[in-house]
Amino acid sequence: MKQTLLWVAFTFISTAAIAQANSGFGIKGGLNYNGNGDYIASAEAVVENPDRNVGYHLGVFYKIGNNIYFRPEFMYTWTRSEYSDGDLNISKLDVPALVGIELIGPLHVFAGPDFQYIINGKFGGVKISDIESDFTVGLHIGLGVNLGPLGVDLRYERGLSSNEASFINTNIVSLPQSRVDTRSDQVILSVSFKI
Repeated sequence: MKQTLLWVAFTFISTAAIAQANSGFGIKGGLNYNGNGDYIASAEAVVENPDRNVGYHLGVFYKIGNNIYFRPEFMYTWTRSEYSDGDLNISKLDVPALVGIELIGPLHVFAGPDFQYIINGKFGGVKISDIESDFTVGLHIGLGVNLGPLGVDLRYERGLSSNEASFINTNIVSLPQSRVDTRSDQVILSVSFKI
């Protein structure tokens, strides 16, 4: 019985050590592209105006595990959505809690909730006076490739909780009742480096 318990303990410790071999802290950054509904029409517009609806993100992450892993991230994100009367700019803190699976070689897939805190918002130079909720929840789903410490991933983010912003003293024709939906709907391209 003692040998069995020692064997189980040894196996557990060895497995935990191997699982942690690929774990570690890293930095990441990249581009965000807001779709404003129709990604095909938005993508065609990018050809004419390359910086349309493009934002960015910078942050850190910690990966725990190997073939199946948990990867919490902490990022500052700035997004822009272009409308006929102006641009909607939002600054927020994103905290995705991703679970991933390594598939074949360096390829992996992941998904998880994204907890978002909106820091600031402006529309056409006018500060947003009231956002329904500063704290919202979204979903990330994507795939990536890791080549040693360097990683590249492409993901889709969708806000799950509806969230609107209202404006003070504006004459914005395209926004009925001076309100706009601030829920995220974007494609995100990231480059990461594990330290």
